[in-house]
Amino acid sequence: MRTIVVSLSISTEEYMKMYQGVAQYVYTRSVDGRSVQFPAKILQPFLLKSGIKGMFRITFNDQGKYQGIEKVS
Repeated sequence: MRTIVVSLSISTEEYMKMYQGVAQYVYTRSVDGRSVQFPAKILQPFLLKSGIKGMFRITFNDQGKYQGIEKVS
């Protein structure tokens, strides 16, 4: 399994646009500088009234298929 760590700060309004299909993917950089794209829906469990904030570890298999996400801080 491969992992990538990203730092996110997404407002509730921004996330709702993604969740409603206006933008289906999150585009960001990992903490080690790699470009990352992943479906916004994987962040749904972490949505609070204040939005989504923190460091997240995303796990995927050798073919690049999403396996899981966890908040690390």
